[in-house]
Amino acid sequence: MSKVKNKHKDKYSILGQNIRNARKAVGMSQENLAFEINSNRNYVGCVERAEKRPSLAFIFDIAEVLHINPFENIF
Repeated sequence: MSKVKNKHKDKYSILGQNIRNARKAVGMSQENLAFEINSNRNYVGCVERAEKRPSLAFIFDIAEVLHINPFENIF
């Protein structure tokens, strides 16, 4: 990874962990979450492990399904 990509790695790790925590708090599986946001389980897992960088639209979709405010709860 380049320095630019490494610069934000911790932020994506925190984002992924917070998504996982919010998903588990409502008792939802990765598969169910993926279905609700019209994505796939593998991508959701990659985001939770900070292997992929989700779009802002993806983050908003997750926040809507989990009934959370992305500006207060995800970051």
